[in-house]
Amino acid sequence: MRSGRIVTAVVLGVLAAGTLSGAAHAEGFGDEEVATLIVEVMDEVPGGVIIDRNHAVWPELGMTLTVPTRREISLRAAVGSCATGQVCAFTGASLTGAKLSWTTCSTHSIPSSFVTRSIADARSSGYAQARNVTTVLATAAANGWANVSGTATNLRCVL
Repeated sequence: MRSGRIVTAVVLGVLAAGTLSGAAHAEGFGDEEVATLIVEVMDEVPGGVIIDRNHAVWPELGMTLTVPTRREISLRAAVGSCATGQVCAFTGASLTGAKLSWTTCSTHSIPSSFVTRSIADARSSGYAQARNVTTVLATAAANGWANVSGTATNLRCVL
C-alpha cells in the first residue's frame, strides 16, 4: 500500500512539472512579472535559473541574460553600456566585449593587451578619438560611437 502512494506521488509530481514547463522557472515571480524574453529563452535552453524578473543565468553554460526594464531604457542617456559622461573603449565591434571607461576628458593610454574594436563618447559635447600614437583611427561624436580598425594605443577625448 505504501509503495502505491509513492508511485502515485511521483506520477503526480512528473505531471505537474510537465504542465508548468516555462512557468515553473518563474516560481515566485508570477508570469506577468518575469520578462517575456527570459521565459522564451528558458523554454528554449534548459538549465536556466531565474535570478529576478530581469535576470537569468545558465550556470553550466556560463551564460547570463539581462533584460533592461522600460525605466532603465528610458533613463539611459548613455551610449550602449558606456555611462553618461564617460568615454569608453570596447574589445568588440559595435560596443561589445570588455569595456574600459574613463570619467575624465584627456588622452588615455590603452593597455596593449586590450585590443580596441569600438569606442563610445557618452558626453553631451565634443568627440572621442581612438588613435595609434597621433594617427586617428576612428572618431565618435558626442552621444555616439564608432568601430575601430587598426591598433589603438590611446583614446583622446576632446571638449
